[in-house]
Amino acid sequence: MILVRFAIVVFPVLFAVAFLTLFERKVLAAAGKRVGPNVVGYGFLQPLADGLKLLTKETTVPVAADKILYFVAPVISFGLALVGFSILPIGTGVLHFNCGLLFVLAVSGLAVYGVVLSGWASNSRYAFLGALRAAAQMISYEVSLGLILLSNAVLANTMDLHLLGLWQQANVYFLIPLAPGAVLFFLSALAETNRPPFDLPEAEGELVAGYYVEYASAGFALFFIAEYTNIIFLSSLWGVLFCGGFSPVTAVAVMFCFIWVRSAYPRYRYDQLMRLGWKVFLPLALMMAFLSLTLTVV
Repeated sequence: MILVRFAIVVFPVLFAVAFLTLFERKVLAAAGKRVGPNVVGYGFLQPLADGLKLLTKETTVPVAADKILYFVAPVISFGLALVGFSILPIGTGVLHFNCGLLFVLAVSGLAVYGVVLSGWASNSRYAFLGALRAAAQMISYEVSLGLILLSNAVLANTMDLHLLGLWQQANVYFLIPLAPGAVLFFLSALAETNRPPFDLPEAEGELVAGYYVEYASAGFALFFIAEYTNIIFLSSLWGVLFCGGFSPVTAVAVMFCFIWVRSAYPRYRYDQLMRLGWKVFLPLALMMAFLSLTLTVV
């Protein structure tokens, strides 16, 4: 029974990740006036072909690596990426969790361990430097994310994601009064998922692919799937927080914005990235939180 429930959660997510990669390649191709995948099954089977190719590659493990942590790190990243979907208010059998927003922050914070362990276990200076940069970036932007979530929770007087959506449907979508927070949440999500223009941990020109440089085959695939799973989760969460509940259309629109930003903006320098997080996003998120508290008191 447990395996059946696990499959019900995992397979739709893997299916969505596969076609998100196809969607991304098509959008980037259109932005660059190219064709994109159009050969394997007219392009629709390209994600399946890429997955099979990746899984059939040889698994190489560094000689000096910590073998246990080396294999555990990608599993942690992939597992934590899936956990968040358990509290999303999707469908009729919605899980009412009083501390849903707090749970999101907890899972987001734990995701740092998968990144740090992968760099440490690889016993490579390149991987470890990439892991440290990724951890610093993720922790920095989690602060802004937490304050934005606090604004929503204070106005709706609940941390339950399902009740948060119902409150908006009965009153007003948070996209209207908290429009700056919606933009900040999206930009912080870009940094949290290491997406361009904040993909410093994976800056191949500087770090040779960052914290997973020593991974191949299934290990690399798990990190890759975890990143795209987080994109799907945060896109869905954005709709719950600001548009009155989960909507596939809203989620797809936010995913498109993830891809559009990649095609439109160059990569930041690391000092610019950290300055933006601590000197711009943090004060703005604090201001949003204080305004929300003021509105509830008044």
